[in-house]
Amino acid sequence: MSYDRNNVFARILRGELPCHKVHEDEHTLAFMDIMPQTPGHTLVIPRAEARDLFELPAEVLTATIVATQRVAHAVRQAFSPPGVMIAQFNGAAAGQTVFHLHFHVIPRYDGESLTLHGAKPGDSQVLAAHAERIRACLQV
Repeated sequence: MSYDRNNVFARILRGELPCHKVHEDEHTLAFMDIMPQTPGHTLVIPRAEARDLFELPAEVLTATIVATQRVAHAVRQAFSPPGVMIAQFNGAAAGQTVFHLHFHVIPRYDGESLTLHGAKPGDSQVLAAHAERIRACLQV
């Protein structure tokens, strides 16, 4: 299957859809998941067109995972969770629903289960505030 240039993340990259940006550089963009599983749930995507991990050139994958680590540090600092889950899915059978490679950075808390992803959108004002908290930690 070929890359769909009209997937939601491609449209965000082109500025056709809004997002609550957390970080961007020449290779990556990080923004709040619009349907967060926990407060602070953030996505990191490469700017390159790639459906999954197997389609991304190694040098861009390296930049993407480094950005994911940087964002995860900021999420941990901003939300103080006892754990941070990094998730990445390849193919529908693995749970991938947007076919542009992306990493989920999800704060995890003892005794709290994840909400079902895609169940309901987060409040835009809350997402904006969460993005600001994470950006502030990236600037330190």
